[in-house]
This record gives sequence, structure tokens and C-alpha cells, in this order.
Amino acid sequence: MRRVTFHSFTLGDVDDPDIYAAQPIYEWQQTEQGKWVMEHCADPQYTIGPDGASWGHRVRLYGELDDSDATFWQLKWGQVEKH
Repeated sequence: MRRVTFHSFTLGDVDDPDIYAAQPIYEWQQTEQGKWVMEHCADPQYTIGPDGASWGHRVRLYGELDDSDATFWQLKWGQVEKH
């Protein structure tokens, strides 16, 4: 199993980042990448933390993929981040 970051984006300095992250997460889930992740990742998750480049927040969607799915992800979308 390999942990893969599927998508990340920034939010401004908002009072409740969980609420403001919901719409972009949902929109990403409707993309080809998002649909594939929802089918192949048993437990997709997200974290919200400070964004070092701004005063806002960084949202990161990630999850565990088996080796063959992680290889497919890397070949199709070109990114597998090791954590």
C-alpha cells in the first residue's frame, strides 16, 4: 500500500475552513480523477493546515492505494508523493 496525495488546493483566511473546503472537494470528486479515486481508494481523507505561502489554509486529499493502483495513478496523472 502506498499513500498518495490526490489533490491539494488553497483556501483564503476563512473562519471555518471545513465548510469552505466542501464545495471544491465535491467539484473535484466529479472529475475523472475524483471518480477514479472514489472507486479505487477504500478510505479517501483530507487534511486542512496552514499554507506556508499565504495567510490561508492548504487542503490536501490523500489515501492509500495498492501498488498496482498507485502505479496506474502515477502513469495516468504523473504524481505520487511519498509521505
